[in-house]
Amino acid sequence: MRSEDLAECFEAERPHLLRVAYATLGSMAEAEDCVQEAWLRLRGAPDVGAIRDLRGWLIRTVGRLALDALGSARARRECYVGTWLPEPLVGDSADDPADRVTLDESVSMALLLVLESLSPAERTAFLLHDVFGLSFDEVADVVGRSPAAVRQLASRARRHVAERRPRFPPTPDQQRQVVTAFAAACRNGDLERLMALLDPGVVCRGDGGGKVSALPREEHGAEHVARLLLAFLCDPLREMRIVTVNGSAGLLLRGDDGVLSVASLTVDDGRITALDIVRNPDKLAYVPAVD
Repeated sequence: MRSEDLAECFEAERPHLLRVAYATLGSMAEAEDCVQEAWLRLRGAPDVGAIRDLRGWLIRTVGRLALDALGSARARRECYVGTWLPEPLVGDSADDPADRVTLDESVSMALLLVLESLSPAERTAFLLHDVFGLSFDEVADVVGRSPAAVRQLASRARRHVAERRPRFPPTPDQQRQVVTAFAAACRNGDLERLMALLDPGVVCRGDGGGKVSALPREEHGAEHVARLLLAFLCDPLREMRIVTVNGSAGLLLRGDDGVLSVASLTVDDGRITALDIVRNPDKLAYVPAVD
């Protein structure tokens, strides 16, 4: 295969490969590093023509690289200042998702946070088999376990994910309606309306990475979280608008000080069960610029 043809084939697979790596790592920068390394390995392969299933070969390669990267990433997160949240993928509007990956449920913030509680091998087995469709034999080659062991890893991960996923997830229109009502309640300082939108057991998390102010720990409870939000919004906002965050309607906020925040809202049965607010500027490098 000519080098130009090989590069064209690889570029056609790049968005899918980025989704594999990002879902594993929760970081677009690290995902892009894995995908670039996969390209270098493909280009340096002694007999590219012998690769019968290029997509499968690339997914396995990226999966293995992401699994290796996940080990060192988790060690860094143990020293992270405050709560660690995945890097959000932000699109300009509900109809204009970020185009670096295919945004669907596999990269939702809710799922990524559930995956954080799994071991690296469980996470990889679940993603590669249940989400990206590799066989247990193929996944076994990635994680260095037997197919039977991989089957068990995926089964444990599947049960854990099922327990923590929203039971009654919203449609895209319902998600946008909730986010719109939430934004209006915040703008108007309407405590009662805000509390009505929040699940009684809502959890609120903030990630500033020690670089900007953020919640130092998880906060729980509708009234408590509503009051915290309104206190946070007492400072003038230069901007509050609805955007897509990992494929679902969320919020982008910018204060008069220029500090950017991206909020992901997890909705279950019509109420917000989780608010995840990323403020760490290092994680917002991919947020589209606003004129």
